[in-house]
Amino acid sequence: METSTAPTPQPGPAPQPGPADAWQPLAGVRVIDFSALLPGPLAGAVLADLGAEVLKIEPPGGDGVRQREVLAPILRAANRSKASLAIDLKQDGAAAVVARLARWADIALESFRPGVAARLGIDHASLSAANPRIISCSVSGYGQTGPWRNAPGHDLNFLAAGGAFAFSGHWTGRPRRSGMPVADLLGAGNAAIAILAALHERERTGRGMALDVALMDAVLFGVSMRHGLDRDRWVPDSPYPTNDIFTTADEREIALGVGSEEHLWQNFRKVMAPDMPMILEPRFDTDAGRREHGDALFAALTQAIARRDAADWMARFAAADVPASLCLFPAEAVRGEQVRARGFVTEVAGQALSAFPVVADGRRPAIRGPAPEVGSGTRQILAMLGFAPASVEELLHDGVVTDEPKARG
Repeated sequence: METSTAPTPQPGPAPQPGPADAWQPLAGVRVIDFSALLPGPLAGAVLADLGAEVLKIEPPGGDGVRQREVLAPILRAANRSKASLAIDLKQDGAAAVVARLARWADIALESFRPGVAARLGIDHASLSAANPRIISCSVSGYGQTGPWRNAPGHDLNFLAAGGAFAFSGHWTGRPRRSGMPVADLLGAGNAAIAILAALHERERTGRGMALDVALMDAVLFGVSMRHGLDRDRWVPDSPYPTNDIFTTADEREIALGVGSEEHLWQNFRKVMAPDMPMILEPRFDTDAGRREHGDALFAALTQAIARRDAADWMARFAAADVPASLCLFPAEAVRGEQVRARGFVTEVAGQALSAFPVVADGRRPAIRGPAPEVGSGTRQILAMLGFAPASVEELLHDGVVTDEPKARG
């Protein structure tokens, strides 16, 4: 294999540019994404939606989400608009490829347990030796430091460790998990924000840096914003008995957002009075009274909502300016007039995907292509990095890289 100094890296095999009116403020920013599953890849997908060129660097067998059908939505959503290089980082020849990737990139993402990136030669020390301006972002469960740094975990564990399960989202009942991977989503957002802040600081210093983002930290940060950090036992209720989810006669569910605002309470009271006369009793006149007698109010409201169909209730609530929402399935939401009007959801390779949802002077970020097949960009990426055709063939022959899916042995 050639050992001469690599030529200056050229633009890579990015998906096609977004529409001419798309908001692409990160155009020209280059990202190598070594991460897997959801938090790291989602951070990379946000950067891609905003115009960055993102290379998904994965093992020959592919990111773990490729191995399980139940995780297929993560593959499609968190890896859109990326190109895939399949490389066995444990092979001796991988170091030369990694060095060129580092020289090409502005940002590197990884989501291994602490210490693994160093063993694979993709930690910040290794990458910055090739490119002192590179920004490395490590996304892990418990962070790069502390006694739990090497502990295994998934979203549920990080929520538990960060105090999220001290709080019930309902008026009655013990806390339960959400169907949304809250820790993963919070951590991905924190990673993207930190990366953008580091890019801004690099403009002033000229130097890259290592970012350490932990999912448990993200959860605790979120808990501190809503509930504070002084609770030492689980909280069995939500703030208001009228701020919950209720089942209708036709087995649909309605989310009521009636809380402390007095005018909304009075609107709600008028709507419910014909079906629930007790709501007019003086004990419910004040916010404190509604909480004191919340169990009775919640039980009566549950029974009343169950007597009419969802469409009937929604029409009544809408006419009275009551904050009520029908609990939609995602497929229903996508077909709805509000989602269509906002314009973030588009069909990509037969799948509905949502671009990063922000409007900037009328422009929106854009999804520029579907998630790539494993190694589908390997040859083009290596050529972009300056490897001669003979060297590319040697890397392929030696199994350092692959250009097609390879089953894990």
